[in-house]
Amino acid sequence: MTEPDTTILNAFAKVLRDRRREAGLSQEELAHRAGLSMRYVSLLESRRHQPSLATLYALADSLGISLTVLVQEIESQARS
Repeated sequence: MTEPDTTILNAFAKVLRDRRREAGLSQEELAHRAGLSMRYVSLLESRRHQPSLATLYALADSLGISLTVLVQEIESQARS
């Protein structure tokens, strides 16, 4: 992976974990709401997998935010 790839993946994992915790959701509950496996959510949060656009949309929806907000937060985190 290149440095920009690593930076954005790290930012995504942090934003996902922080948003999930703020929503008071376990990985299992978020996975259920998004139609994903708990193991996959764990792999996303540990930076071992990269989500598809459809997965990003499902996660954002399950967290009660728009895809736009999720991406903006990831970009902001990547720049900090």
